[in-house]
Amino acid sequence: MKKDIKIFDTTLRDGTQGEGLSLSVDDKVKVARRLDEMGFHYIEGGWPGSNPKDMEFFNRMKECPLKNARLTAFSCTRRPGVAVGEDQSVQAILGSGVKTAAIFGKSWDFHVSQALETTLEENLAMIGETLSYLKEKGFEVIYDAEHFFDGYKHNPAYALKTLETAAAAGADLLCLCDTNGGSLPDEVFEITAAVCRHFPDTAVGIHAHNDAGLAVANSLMAVKAGAAQVQGTINGYGERCGNADLCSVIPNLMLKMDRHCLTEDQLARLTELSRYISELANLIPNTHQPFVGNSAFAHKGGVHVSALLKNPGTYEPIDPAAVGNSRRVLVSELSGLSNILYKIEELGLDVDLSRTNEKTRKVLTEIKELENQGYQFEGAEASFELLIRKGFNTYREPFTLETLRMIMEMKEDGRVHSEAVIKMRVGDRVIHTAAEGNGPVNALDNALRKALEDFYPEIRSMTLADYRVRVLDGDRGTGALVRVLIETSDHHDSWAPSGSRPISSRQAGDRSSTTSPTDC
Repeated sequence: MKKDIKIFDTTLRDGTQGEGLSLSVDDKVKVARRLDEMGFHYIEGGWPGSNPKDMEFFNRMKECPLKNARLTAFSCTRRPGVAVGEDQSVQAILGSGVKTAAIFGKSWDFHVSQALETTLEENLAMIGETLSYLKEKGFEVIYDAEHFFDGYKHNPAYALKTLETAAAAGADLLCLCDTNGGSLPDEVFEITAAVCRHFPDTAVGIHAHNDAGLAVANSLMAVKAGAAQVQGTINGYGERCGNADLCSVIPNLMLKMDRHCLTEDQLARLTELSRYISELANLIPNTHQPFVGNSAFAHKGGVHVSALLKNPGTYEPIDPAAVGNSRRVLVSELSGLSNILYKIEELGLDVDLSRTNEKTRKVLTEIKELENQGYQFEGAEASFELLIRKGFNTYREPFTLETLRMIMEMKEDGRVHSEAVIKMRVGDRVIHTAAEGNGPVNALDNALRKALEDFYPEIRSMTLADYRVRVLDGDRGTGALVRVLIETSDHHDSWAPSGSRPISSRQAGDRSSTTSPTDC
């Protein structure tokens, strides 16, 4: 019978050691609550003896205890030559208000002599005395055997002796750490299996780092070898190359290895959790992240989409909805008719979906030509929808831009002043207006709003969410083509048109370089 796997999240401790990641106390409280709602079994909140922020976090959490997870405090064994009752880090654990402690100790003799600069015997005493002390105080104790796999490969007898000492002191779980992240999956399997045989009555866990890109694989192999707990972080955040990504570990355990970690409903919120944590950490989500990335179930090739329409299992290893993600079909120069037909149906456009419809083929040909000129439709579904509407004669032009003039000048104080002057026709009325902005894009955006808001009041709720420009052929200097992508939002939905035009107007005689964003 396959046993359940306990998920130990260390985003708030090990994850925050990643470069560029910092969470306030308020952020940490929000993350802890969200992880608790997700059904995680352990949430490691930090190291209370190492910094005031972590101690404040634990004090805050006393006021809002978790409902499902065990809040865990992290610390080290007592220092060499210091009595455990006098060690500040150990005493900080007692003041944290938690009842579960994760204590790390050295299992690699090389570290004992080089990092701790003490004897192998004193290291064992540090492990035993610290764990015994906390067990006497009523704590559940997880022993993190730091550098265990490296230690085992170098001196297996001593590495096992550190675990024996921890088990004898009452450790509830022995967590094997691949701290340098350099072990291979077969090594992790063999060593974990050996430890599980050596300690049949004590639970074993795995804590893998990703320095060799194998943290997820190593975590899964440890479970296959008998580990009952997996430690990791959301999105794989962590020091150096990060930790095992729980957003990959959990789906693999549940959907591929038939191990119970969370409920199906909780698993279906995994994508939402991943993006919530990245937003809170102010980090750009990894588009290509397995399972939860925006591109994880994105299909671009026409052959792929054609097969997907017949059976999604042809190019999807799981149902995207199982992890709260969704299928996306992209439109590009690689598209076939299947891509076009899928997008037309997805957008709910009332047009003839027949493969034999000549208009559909004309739209596909135009897309390929425009992509060759510099457009990019896979990130600009608004442009695609307009193209379809034009191709099927369902497009009605809301306004016509007659002239546009941009004025930029340097003021005496060094600031650049931008002003846009536009003339457009809406129905039978001609609007001639101007607006200023903190740059040419902002000035044009303000001028367009000023001219159109009376006709289309919905514009008042819309904002310019993003604006990106990419130079496509930089070797042509000021004659280079640039791709423009503008994203607009009304706080409920967002949409983006794409365009391509030259940096300089001296290429105006070349049709491929005079395409503008307003053409689509």
